[in-house]
Amino acid sequence: MTSTSQPRPSQLLLPQREPVPTRDASTLLLLRDCADGNGFEVLMTRRADQGIFANAYVFPGGGLEDQDAAPANHALARVRPTMAEIAGTGRITQALAGIRETFEELGILLAYDQAGRPVPAAEVEQLDRKASLYEQCRARGWSLAVDQLWYLAHWTAPLNLAKRFNVPFFVARMPEGQTAVADETEQFEPTWIRPQQALQRFEEKELFILFPTQRTLQRLTGYADTQAVLDALQGEKPLWHAHPRAGYLKGQDTRQLETDTAYGELEMVHPDGQAAHHLDWQFEKAVPLRKNLMRLTAPNPGMMTGPGTNSYLVGDAHTGYIAIDPGPNDAEHLQRLHDAAGGDIRYIVCTHSHPDHSPGAAPLQAMVLLSGHASPPIMGLPSAPTARANSRFRPEVTLQDGERITLRGQGEEGEITHTLQAIFTPGHAANHLCFLLVEDALLFSGDHILNGSTTVISPPDGNMIDYLDSLDRLHSMCLEYDIRYILPAHGYVLGFAQHQITRLKAHRLAREAKVHQAMRTKPDGSIQDWVAIAYADTPQALWPVAQQSLLAHVERIQKLCLGR
Repeated sequence: MTSTSQPRPSQLLLPQREPVPTRDASTLLLLRDCADGNGFEVLMTRRADQGIFANAYVFPGGGLEDQDAAPANHALARVRPTMAEIAGTGRITQALAGIRETFEELGILLAYDQAGRPVPAAEVEQLDRKASLYEQCRARGWSLAVDQLWYLAHWTAPLNLAKRFNVPFFVARMPEGQTAVADETEQFEPTWIRPQQALQRFEEKELFILFPTQRTLQRLTGYADTQAVLDALQGEKPLWHAHPRAGYLKGQDTRQLETDTAYGELEMVHPDGQAAHHLDWQFEKAVPLRKNLMRLTAPNPGMMTGPGTNSYLVGDAHTGYIAIDPGPNDAEHLQRLHDAAGGDIRYIVCTHSHPDHSPGAAPLQAMVLLSGHASPPIMGLPSAPTARANSRFRPEVTLQDGERITLRGQGEEGEITHTLQAIFTPGHAANHLCFLLVEDALLFSGDHILNGSTTVISPPDGNMIDYLDSLDRLHSMCLEYDIRYILPAHGYVLGFAQHQITRLKAHRLAREAKVHQAMRTKPDGSIQDWVAIAYADTPQALWPVAQQSLLAHVERIQKLCLGR
């Protein structure tokens, strides 16, 4: 049986609405190196005090117009061959719009004269900014310097906005000798500023900056000078695509990008992006993720547990519930789990035996029985002999790899089912299981895949060979079942499931390469010596924990060298 990442409409929290269509626009970042030779500056201007971006400091740009796509005007563009080959005429239209808007707003023009040289500033100043740029260039035999623009990023506005833009961000060097002069209609106060300074003034509330501008400036701080930025764009591909989603955090309406830890959760819970989802971690109540899925986080935050251990309730009032990972033996947390399910918990399943996952199983079972419901069986895999004393667990029902647990009931639209499939994934623990909610293609990953950190592999119960093999298996299942979302035992829901697993395995193998290099550098070194080399990029406070995973890497390296 296979499924799809498209959610069952009946299980979404709210009816879906079609978002407002996007408007095509273009933005151009002009860069110049600082006079003191230390870093670079970007040109920003203040928008008018009316409109949706009132008083915001932005990069020049605006909406695409029909004239930008006209073939006769495309003939004015000097284009890099690679740019045309990869992106076609659409990219040229966007770049021309960026050049035109920058000229109209600030009087800056990227163009060549008839001899192929940059147009002198004095000649640019003779142009009429209210007349057609294309006609004026054609009359003078000038060409527009599309070949000087490089594709930095692409932004698509959040789905919940009333006005939405679809915008490529280009970068180019500021033409020599030209000076920005605002049109005093749309743009005011042209300002050259280092990205770091703009962000600092934003934090100090001296500069109003929109979210895309802020995040773009943050990315630019990683480059030493203008040439370093341009060098990063030689492949003709943007450094990032951004389609922000909205969520509430600390009472504020915030924006999350694909690289932010909460993005996958916002995408999964409200696919149309037009409803609020609160991202603050709290322990008092269940967080609905779908109609058939709730999350309760145990009050055990810490270095090893992140915001706390996530317990999940799968099911509904018609079918009863499956409790996944009841967590530690915390009476208040277990009572909240019980109450969120109305006491109707049919099964209790544990991903593995660690003390923040399985000890709550028996007390929760007792609560359900005392409330007058049938005793739910405790299911999972028994801990192996290698498990530590505080991680001993023996379920009442041992789940087999591939075994399914199904809830059935009669809903408004007839019979409804919620099916969990067990997936044997040793590595973090010898008895680790992940679970697939088959009908909705959702993967519950326990501690095998976390959000915001990598799981610890601690021998002898943890095994790096098994862990990486299990990652490969989960990746294959993502392909088979079209799984898009991963629900970890710690942290928010993860989106882009296949990418997350690929990235995680690459990270593990890169770390293993550092471990192997440390072993070669100091063949007689201690574990502490190797950690200091292989984990030099992590805080020293984490090194004692890192030693456990390092041992697992050493074990795998030694076995691979000897032949498995």
